[in-house]
Amino acid sequence: MMLPLKENDRPIVKKLLEAGCCARCVLRFCFLEVQSAYRQPYEDTAKELLAFINDEETNVTKDSAVQDQLTKDPPSKKIKLDTAKTDVQAEGDSALVPTVTEEGGARLVKSDVCVVCLGVLQEFCDEAYATKISEVVKAENYQFDTMVLSVSLPAQLSVREVSFLFYFDVLPYRKKSMLLDKDDVIKVKDAFKWIMQGLVSKELGGVSVFEVGVGFTHPETDSDCHFLLILWLNSFEGAHAPNFVLLPFLLFFFRKFPCPPTRPASKCVAQDVQCLHVSVFVAGRYNKFSRTLPQTPWVIDGERRMESSVEELIAAPLLSSFRAKGFNFSSSGREDVDVRTLGNGRPFALELLNPHRARFNKAEIRQLQETINQSSDKIRVRDLQIVSRDAMGHMKEGEEDKTKSYSALIWTQKAIDKDDITFLEETKELKLAQKTPLRVLHRRPLTVRERVIHTMSTRFLDAHHFHLVLRTQAGTYIKEFVHGDFGRTKPNLCDLLKTDTDILELDVEVGVRAKLFCFFILFFT
Repeated sequence: MMLPLKENDRPIVKKLLEAGCCARCVLRFCFLEVQSAYRQPYEDTAKELLAFINDEETNVTKDSAVQDQLTKDPPSKKIKLDTAKTDVQAEGDSALVPTVTEEGGARLVKSDVCVVCLGVLQEFCDEAYATKISEVVKAENYQFDTMVLSVSLPAQLSVREVSFLFYFDVLPYRKKSMLLDKDDVIKVKDAFKWIMQGLVSKELGGVSVFEVGVGFTHPETDSDCHFLLILWLNSFEGAHAPNFVLLPFLLFFFRKFPCPPTRPASKCVAQDVQCLHVSVFVAGRYNKFSRTLPQTPWVIDGERRMESSVEELIAAPLLSSFRAKGFNFSSSGREDVDVRTLGNGRPFALELLNPHRARFNKAEIRQLQETINQSSDKIRVRDLQIVSRDAMGHMKEGEEDKTKSYSALIWTQKAIDKDDITFLEETKELKLAQKTPLRVLHRRPLTVRERVIHTMSTRFLDAHHFHLVLRTQAGTYIKEFVHGDFGRTKPNLCDLLKTDTDILELDVEVGVRAKLFCFFILFFT
């Protein structure tokens, strides 16, 4: 293809090349947004820039040795992902770049490292490096459908780019400030992605979203950014915002950093390729049948109190099957360690972090659910399914407005008969004022919460025991309503029965009509 450069770009291209820019950085500073221009082989871009400078495509070079080199196949680049191996390429493996001669013409020479991108757009934007990246990804054995390429670049690239913008602002043929056009300059990161995204996708055969991260460092120029710390500290006045003014910044920059930047002796070093699959979300409902099983790991003062938890029993088979690196567990409410969760179960969701496998059919999901249920008799899972991230938000919606049902075994200090508790069934919409319970005061703020007990029903057992079934507003502290929590809950069952009472057993009953959030967005791949 022919590069869409204009006549007034010619002196700019020459100056960029004189200052040590690579062919692709020349395109960036000419505000060239045609992605195909960056994707073509580097040597082809270099040849076209050479022809553009010489104003004659046939007059590529007067150096016959270099002309012979152009007719050969592009040299193979030995890209190393191992950061410990930073040997400079052999002379025969270097890319060719157009260089301005003393006579004002241009010819192709073996490349120096670009003063702006530090070699990123020279040595790491070809099929050879794409193959290296894809080999690392394939070795990790991820399952994915689409791929996103992320790039981490040394901070000094930004400093060097600003230096070039300053450099061009003082040139006589610039009609307007390049600093004002800095947002139009194509970023190194964008140019890299334009070139490599397609090459890596092609190598991996895929086009769940999967992220491949590549990063670069350049130890030789790490100190390029150090002077900015001094500028930043000097821009503060006490605790006020930065007192940043463009002109003093320009003067400081010119004194502390060369414009254009000095030519580096070495290229960037490629870091290890990082693979990251977007999280997969698995949701369902769980029942808890044990009174010695916490919902989440119970650790006090660094010491674990229970050997397992609901979230761990559910997560273990899922982590193994999805081959995930970790998980985040959340649920619609929680129960105390000695409280059972009965009925249709409590809605929960697991975010599986960086899973290597993401596609499961309905039969495989059912098998996963059965595996969880067979792993322990303390819990049981139902309605297991893969959901979207958006569905997670539905689980917490309107929690304060939900209604919960509880079944409690009550003890009374004073002997009672059946007639002493029947009045509870006639009590409707009982309003409570509950101070934060003493047992959770260490992790929750001190406040008074207004809650409502909608209905109560009783079943007499003996002179000191009866069953109490309550339908309450979500978030009601049932234990505190029963024993009063030293008067912190008003009214309480002690007040109503005029005797000390306590709760011996408590179950939460999740009804059929309780909202299962994961049905909002359900998909199987």
